[in-house]
Amino acid sequence: MRDKALITSALPYANGEIHLGHVASTYLPADVTTRYLKMKGVETYFVCASDDYGTPILIQSEREKKTPEEYSAYWNKRDLEDFTALDINFDLFSRTSSKENTEFVQYVFNKLNKAGYIYHKEIIQYYCTNDKKFLPDRYVQGTCPNCNATNQYSDLCERCGSVPEAIKDPKCVLCGQAPVMKPTKHYFFYLKKFAKSLESWLDSNPNLQTDIKKYVKNWIKGGLVDWDITRDITWGVPIPLSNATDKVFYGWFDNHLAYISTTIKLLNEKGIDGKEFWNSADIYHFIGKDIVYHHYLFLPAIRLGIDAEYKLPDYIPTRGHLSLQSKKISKSRNWYIGLRDFLKTYPADYLRFYLLFITPHSQDDLNFDLDDFAARINSELIGNLGNFVNRSLGFTTRTFGGVVPEPNNMDSEDEKARQAIMQISKDMDTHMESHHTDRALKRLMEFSAHFNQYFQHKEPWKDKDAGRSCIFYSVNAVHSISLALYPFIPNAAGRIWRQLGMKQDITSKSWKQISTLPIKPGHKLGDVSPLFKKVDTDDIERQKRRLQEH
Repeated sequence: MRDKALITSALPYANGEIHLGHVASTYLPADVTTRYLKMKGVETYFVCASDDYGTPILIQSEREKKTPEEYSAYWNKRDLEDFTALDINFDLFSRTSSKENTEFVQYVFNKLNKAGYIYHKEIIQYYCTNDKKFLPDRYVQGTCPNCNATNQYSDLCERCGSVPEAIKDPKCVLCGQAPVMKPTKHYFFYLKKFAKSLESWLDSNPNLQTDIKKYVKNWIKGGLVDWDITRDITWGVPIPLSNATDKVFYGWFDNHLAYISTTIKLLNEKGIDGKEFWNSADIYHFIGKDIVYHHYLFLPAIRLGIDAEYKLPDYIPTRGHLSLQSKKISKSRNWYIGLRDFLKTYPADYLRFYLLFITPHSQDDLNFDLDDFAARINSELIGNLGNFVNRSLGFTTRTFGGVVPEPNNMDSEDEKARQAIMQISKDMDTHMESHHTDRALKRLMEFSAHFNQYFQHKEPWKDKDAGRSCIFYSVNAVHSISLALYPFIPNAAGRIWRQLGMKQDITSKSWKQISTLPIKPGHKLGDVSPLFKKVDTDDIERQKRRLQEH
């Protein structure tokens, strides 16, 4: 672990609201990791941007009688508001259509072109005679030639993750007619030339997930396909060549470069040399498994093509897809729950806790089940953690006037409590450093459960004097919980912190202070009240009905 880190998440497409499936695999784990690293003393920045370009945005803006700039600007603002409501805290949330990104993309292209990694040729492309336009990838659907999955886009099979060279049985998604083929000139990136260097990078990076590296290598061995990086539309980053004024860059050429351009903009405005910081920091790209091909092949190849002027990622934490009530989330079929709508009913703490609790660091898909959500919140967050915090602080307030007592008559149970506090930060560290945020959160729940049992076994209400040690260690365990919980559900962690009567801001505290006993005898607690409210099963049933009525 270096003393600097830059964290990015896959860019949200500026063409609709953020839903529950978006946040589980990328934005929440990235936010948790950012908060954790900052507590570890690592100078960390978390950047993202809206992905503003592409034919769907162009078409939808026309339908709404807006310019694509206005349309994408609306979703950029809306997405940031929704992320903020979930306590996801970016240091900068920019746009791929920003001046900085446009200039950087053109700079990278020119450098690749000068190095001989760009060529142009005439291609035969899908053209819809009914809609009278060339059809970019997302406007052609058909059957994947590799796995025979139907209704797949021509640039990505969502089932097997491959990028097919030619899709079978193509149809225009606008009108359903079979497109014809017409000639047009496009610019290509020599991806094939990077096969050996990509394999070397995969072999030399021990931080990448082993299972993903294995099938990325299989893609390489199967033969890479040079990448068409231009499109025949008007909305996109202009190609900086005089004979290509009627074309723009393909969104997957420019959007991942926004990781770099956004970082450089942020740091340079802070008076920090952005390039130097990037190249001396740990680089994290948090993604979902549907864009592995782009991040393990296109992204590193382009950076290699500009002589690694900006270093390749150290970590690409990749997680699976979230289903909803055991069905695939689909906006087009109205089977989803918007983030904004969900947060109108439930606190951000609840959603963060549940998604982080159920989402492993793997490509395994997971399921958001409303009944399980209610059960986990009521039993784990409230019945376990909330109960321990409230009973220990509440008892201290009622019995000792809110003043932490001097421990006395220490026994073996008290010593186990002390040892548990001394160990918890190391145990959670092990999981956090390997990106298993779910395991770290579950370990914290085990810690809370241990202290619930400790409090129950010691029965301090039976003998005020004999219970002093129990209260002393329990209040310090609450201190540990507050700090350890902060990366996961910062709002609740802050409330616990204030109930403890701590004067310094929780964000100023370090991870190593989790396993300390800083609350001394005589410390005065703040105002104590229940942290959470139980999830009502009637609310859950209403959510189910609303979902079915979509």
